[in-house]
Amino acid sequence: MMSKPRALILLHEGFEEIEAVTPIDLLSRAGVEVIQASLGNTLRVTGRSGITISAVYSLQDLSTTDYDLVILPGGPGINKLRRNVLLCNLLKEQARASRMIACICAAPLILLDAGLLSGETRYTAHPSTAGELPKAASDPVVVDGAIITSTGAGTAIEFSLELVRQVAGNQVAKEIADAISWQHAV
Repeated sequence: MMSKPRALILLHEGFEEIEAVTPIDLLSRAGVEVIQASLGNTLRVTGRSGITISAVYSLQDLSTTDYDLVILPGGPGINKLRRNVLLCNLLKEQARASRMIACICAAPLILLDAGLLSGETRYTAHPSTAGELPKAASDPVVVDGAIITSTGAGTAIEFSLELVRQVAGNQVAKEIADAISWQHAV
């Protein structure tokens, strides 16, 4: 019996709520086990708009780092995560194992901090990161090997459907897009 794909979503104080809840929802609909982990000292994590989500685990308490996909939502809280050793090491390990990493909004800055954006890597990010990420594409979602990036809250559904496509396949992504009345091409 094939095991269920596993995704880890990392919640941090000041995260962009729609960028976290949308992938959690759509990946769960696709049959992916989505593990919600806090990057802080508490399981209750408050986003940029004051919505509090209870994570199931704290990243530091997880006994495994074996995930098919690691997702980092953006938001103003990203600035406090810059050069977070635990987070950067997790992303480096994910990259070494050729497993997927997905960052949206300002979260690609953490890819930069972890040394995962080479001169050849195609990525996108929120326009506010242009000073540090001048080579960001203007596309709403960019897939470059195992790195998936997106520009921000307005692209959360497109980003999440791409994550579903990458983990569960085109047919499942189309079925979910139809189920949520997504009017754009999948």
